[in-house]
Amino acid sequence: MTESTPSTITLAMMRQSLYSAVVSDALDGLGYRNQSPRLSLKPWTMSGLLVGRCKTTLWVDMAHVDSRPYELELKAVDDCRPDDVLIAAAGGSVRSGIWGELLTTAARNQGCVGAVIDGAIRDVDKIRQMHFPVFARSTCVYDSLNRQRVVDVDVKVEIDGVVFQPGDLVFADEDGVVVVPHVVEQEAISRAWKKVHAENVVRDSIRGGLKAAEAFAKYGVL
Repeated sequence: MTESTPSTITLAMMRQSLYSAVVSDALDGLGYRNQSPRLSLKPWTMSGLLVGRCKTTLWVDMAHVDSRPYELELKAVDDCRPDDVLIAAAGGSVRSGIWGELLTTAARNQGCVGAVIDGAIRDVDKIRQMHFPVFARSTCVYDSLNRQRVVDVDVKVEIDGVVFQPGDLVFADEDGVVVVPHVVEQEAISRAWKKVHAENVVRDSIRGGLKAAEAFAKYGVL
């Protein structure tokens, strides 16, 4: 390791220095080229970077009366741990707002740091006041009761063909959502860290008058 690449890069350090695009570049270099859903999962409640560990839930649409309403979604929220990011794989359905103020409050109490919802949310202003980052496709005023429900928790899920495994590292900001498979996490984060610090050098050189092509030829970073 060089001096600029610590042997251990903590979540706090990642939140301070990394971002989704540079992590995606690092994954590209390792041959993992499908780690970000191409659909629009935009930040609805606050800007900035969300970093944490995947807490996965699998959702389905329904059109009958639910005999055990909210059962598994409440279990998922109550089982959250510090630095978890709740992942809701709902197939992009906007049948209801499956994430709202009360789930946010409960999840945050358990240490959850954000949510990525492949579907719709509601209570946006109330969640925004809690400074809790939520990425989603859209909003919907309807409650999930008898419209959508969780059918499994802590399982491998897919969003737009991208696999999210429980415990995988996830980055989300205005550029997109990126998931880092556990098997390449250490190498990917190390590469991203090195690139961020190399980009700082390149940026300073370009600001100092070096042309972009000359900077790339010299540093090999873009």
